Amino acid sequence: MLERIGVSLDDGLLAQFDELIAAKGYQNRSEAIRDLIRDALVQRVWSEAEGREERVAVVALVYDHDSSSLAQKLAHIQHENHRAVVSALHVHMDAHNCLEVLVLRGRGREVVAMGEGLVSTKGVKYGKLLPATTGQSLR
Repeated sequence: MLERIGVSLDDGLLAQFDELIAAKGYQNRSEAIRDLIRDALVQRVWSEAEGREERVAVVALVYDHDSSSLAQKLAHIQHENHRAVVSALHVHMDAHNCLEVLVLRGRGREVVAMGEGLVSTKGVKYGKLLPATTGQSLR
């Protein structure tokens, strides 16, 4: 069953939202809002969990490969946590920058700790921990 709701938004905010959803290819506002709600629910599940449940997350890192000590440090963290690293992808973005994408699996708190440790490593230009979900709790 679908429930209809009303949302009041400032004209400027709505215009920006419409630009965003058009750029992302949404067919309508409702689907875009549903995705925002799903994302917020996944974030809540991850933040409220006790940390013992098995979780899967993706970590994306961008860094300068010329910083050899950084590449070694990132590799060292991965090797220390080799059971958690399910997969790793390394992409040369340009002559200097690398993108590393890791899929991590394990207890929620350990996955978050490892992901945040990688993201916060000195020299990482951009890092993001993305929690994954099977969607079972999303209706």
